Amino acid sequence: MPNSPTPVTATDVEHATARLKKVIEVTNLRRSRRLSEATGAEVLLKREDQQGVRSYKVRGATNLIDSLTPAERERGVTCASAGNHAQGVAFACAQLGVQARIYLPRTTPRQKRDRVASIGGEFAELILIGETYDQAAAAAAQDSLERGTTLVHAFDDPTIIAGQGTVALEIIRQLDTPPDVIVVPVGGGGLISGCLAWLGERYPEVRVIGVEPAGAASMAAALEAGHPVDLEHVDPFVDGAAVGRVGEQTFPIVQAALDAGRLTMVAVDEGAVCVEMLALYQVEGIIAEPAGALASAALAQIDLEPGSRVVAIVSGGNNDVSRYADIVERALVYEGRKHWFLVDFPQEPGSLRRFLDEVLGPDDDITHFEYTKRNNRDTGPALVGIELGSAHDLLPLLARMETSRIHAERVDPASTLFHFLI
Repeated sequence: MPNSPTPVTATDVEHATARLKKVIEVTNLRRSRRLSEATGAEVLLKREDQQGVRSYKVRGATNLIDSLTPAERERGVTCASAGNHAQGVAFACAQLGVQARIYLPRTTPRQKRDRVASIGGEFAELILIGETYDQAAAAAAQDSLERGTTLVHAFDDPTIIAGQGTVALEIIRQLDTPPDVIVVPVGGGGLISGCLAWLGERYPEVRVIGVEPAGAASMAAALEAGHPVDLEHVDPFVDGAAVGRVGEQTFPIVQAALDAGRLTMVAVDEGAVCVEMLALYQVEGIIAEPAGALASAALAQIDLEPGSRVVAIVSGGNNDVSRYADIVERALVYEGRKHWFLVDFPQEPGSLRRFLDEVLGPDDDITHFEYTKRNNRDTGPALVGIELGSAHDLLPLLARMETSRIHAERVDPASTLFHFLI
């Protein structure tokens, strides 16, 4: 039996399972017909979005806070979070009567902030600071040091890691035989390191695939460097996994699994995550947050054996409904169906009608039109957003624009203007 590269062992995970038994719900593990047909594998979704706080994060937080001594509970706890860990801490503190100061980046969706306050009640004090999780974490660590409270780290603590690892144990217990593959979303590494620590000792034959957002692939950067490193830039869209530096405790477990051939890491474009979020909602009826859709979004780019049994962890469902307009926009852009153009319309009657008749195809639709008439010019510019019925309709659209008398210039997806628009 292989030794664990950190103090986190399979026994620690099993003790955490016993500790959480009366507090944490056993979430559903259900087959996805859509994903099974798309991949040729037997795909099951582990529904951690069904936890009382809509995320697996409650496992690690409760495991740590429940293990505190009476004196430590009296002093209280401090944590930083992108939202889900905060809810787990708030839940545990409300259950156990422990005071918590919870630091959140200002970019945390309002839905998550409101949920933290509601769950924690009188036991949770919220502090908004910084633009990223890492900035909030630095403030929380300093506060904890000054006040002598216990720092409940979002991922980089052996007790947290052991609590998150109970997801893997639960999956195995729910199946008649172990799955061939478990696909795990990765932020700071708490969930995947906990799963790897337990599986490595009990079921080393199970292949694990870690999935990061392309705009915050901090684990891949650490593995390449051989140690945790700071990313120069973090895209905050997949907020539950937007971590600029993975944990010192989580990294060795992941590194050991990679070296042993038990782990593969992949990165998924944020646009693909949006496509999967919409599919989960429209087909399975699952409201997943961006990080919650990471694992299943990766299935489209993973080489799976036909007929193999694959479990994808839906890690959270704390998505703000106000974000769906942005999610739809990003999904359309990723699929090649949404494009932007700067159109120079002649200052004469019927120009817009000619554009509609001569340029737009039967399945094309104008979703944005911003026009400023210039009386001292022969033409007037307009910013036009066009949604295509299919990505294949782009080349015919560009060809019609080329032959039209109305000049149109496509906004380059790599340009600053394009990123400002979405």
